[in-house]
Amino acid sequence: MAMLDRLTNLANRHYLERELDVSFEAKKRYGTPFGILFMDIDNFKRVNDVYGHEVGDRVLQFVAGTISANSRPFDLYGRWGGEEFIGIVRNVTEYDLRRLGERLRSLVGESYILMEEKPLRVTISVGATIVTDSDSASTLARRADDLMYQSKAAGKNCVTLG
Repeated sequence: MAMLDRLTNLANRHYLERELDVSFEAKKRYGTPFGILFMDIDNFKRVNDVYGHEVGDRVLQFVAGTISANSRPFDLYGRWGGEEFIGIVRNVTEYDLRRLGERLRSLVGESYILMEEKPLRVTISVGATIVTDSDSASTLARRADDLMYQSKAAGKNCVTLG
């Protein structure tokens, strides 16, 4: 329980940071590539402002559920903080990481929760990057975060790979 985010039942930030360290060690020892997806719910503040924090919590849960239900069993997804999620995607190429990011982005955008019998939809902006030999956990997360902000600047609801 100490490793799970109570609201979303995904890994919490502490667990994600530990697993990033494990992934770096596997890359160093065995050459196992990995990447991360940094995902942020677009216009989340507006959801909270218009519908309230209880609905915001439901949106976080549904996005987390969509991500979790459509992930590979050996990858790890968690809540980084607020409306941000990170996926640690193991044994992946840039091409596959982009495809996975696009797939999750599309699935979240096509899904919805019902609010007063009307669909409430949200989208996510995604930053995707593969680890390099010169990376640390902090440089990798920062790069993915910067790429996610590039997705926001490009109009939101897109994936930026770098």
